[in-house]
Amino acid sequence: MRSSQALSYLVFLLLASSTYASVLEDTCRTFGADYDYCIKFFQSDKDSATVDKRGLAVISTRIARAAAVSTLKRIAALKAADRDKKIQGPLADCDAKYTGAVNGLDEAARDIAAGKLQDAVTYLGYALDVPGSCDEAFGEVGVNSPLAAEGYEFARECYVARFVTTMLSASKPPRM
Repeated sequence: MRSSQALSYLVFLLLASSTYASVLEDTCRTFGADYDYCIKFFQSDKDSATVDKRGLAVISTRIARAAAVSTLKRIAALKAADRDKKIQGPLADCDAKYTGAVNGLDEAARDIAAGKLQDAVTYLGYALDVPGSCDEAFGEVGVNSPLAAEGYEFARECYVARFVTTMLSASKPPRM
């Protein structure tokens, strides 16, 4: 009797994981040409293969948050290494913006979990704008942004998070 229970449990686990894997694949298919990027993006978090769409939205904000934290570390290193006053202002501006993005991504994850999807989309939109405004701060002093590569990747990650969350909010039945 126990071996049949174990077999049933194993079959259930296999079915559940394939269902969640198809959730991930279905979600990434909506990205069209960016399917491969989407799959690679989510593969960086082992839980992505076992969650529903809401879980994917939370995971995507977590991945984007990690990129923002990494960029903040790079900003701190640049501030310490380069005493050129010309770039200290833009670095301070970018520091504040990426700090705001980290806080906003934390709030977005909480909002997704709580079902406040429109609020989450708003926070994700703010985070998505951070790299561009950071690059503009450097442009205003006539310097190419030393954070352009990180900013580009962070923007892509925020785009995925916002897209998945928007998709989730579109499939949510209206409140009564």
